[in-house]
Amino acid sequence: MVDLNPWLIALVLNTGLIVAAWLGLKKLLTPAGWLHAWVLGVLIWGLLGWQGYGVVVFYFLVGSGVTRVGLAEKEAVGIAEKRSGARGPENVWGSAATATLCALGTLILPSTLHPLLVLGYVASFSTKLSDTTASEIGKAYGRRTYLVTTFKLVPPGTEGAISLEGTLAGVVASLAIAVLAWGMDLISLLGIALCVGAALIATHLESIIGATLQPRWSWLTNEWVNVINTLIGAIAAMTAQALLWGGLIP
Repeated sequence: MVDLNPWLIALVLNTGLIVAAWLGLKKLLTPAGWLHAWVLGVLIWGLLGWQGYGVVVFYFLVGSGVTRVGLAEKEAVGIAEKRSGARGPENVWGSAATATLCALGTLILPSTLHPLLVLGYVASFSTKLSDTTASEIGKAYGRRTYLVTTFKLVPPGTEGAISLEGTLAGVVASLAIAVLAWGMDLISLLGIALCVGAALIATHLESIIGATLQPRWSWLTNEWVNVINTLIGAIAAMTAQALLWGGLIP
């Protein structure tokens, strides 16, 4: 029988937090975005408890914060996020679809796979926070921005562009959320390294997709690229962990 207590807590607590956040932080999400964030929050608390919820809240707060770094300057040159960074439903699920699938996996897959799924959950948010931070810090403070496929100088905000400042900021962001997850006993010390490494790989592959495929395929929006990016990060971390379990680590 399913224990309903975590779900009741999720419904009551998440409703209160979302209402309070909407009243005080309206500009972070659109009205529809807050509704979808409520659904996400209930699912994550119900499936992964307060620890899993803590990871998504950390991502949301830090990701929203870095989006506003240098916002006026980015808006002036037309490279800021739409709606001044306010997230809608498409942004919520573009960022969290992979993590949600990993969390749902703990409901239907054997318990022996749960540590792997939780690692994938953390790695997906580590990847997304790294990508968001790298992009926003790169646009605000990147001195030289290069196209990832040719390493030619391009204007900040160009799809597929990377900068040293943005890349370093992205690594710090992925490390921060992974350390948080470790501190809440979601992943191991090794998991921190796997999350950071997976995030670095995924964000660079995402830049390649942005530079090559996104301009050609109209359906490949930023939200779909985010789904692909987080999926790569989760798969990379889980695959590395599975290989280690089967080889070097019992």
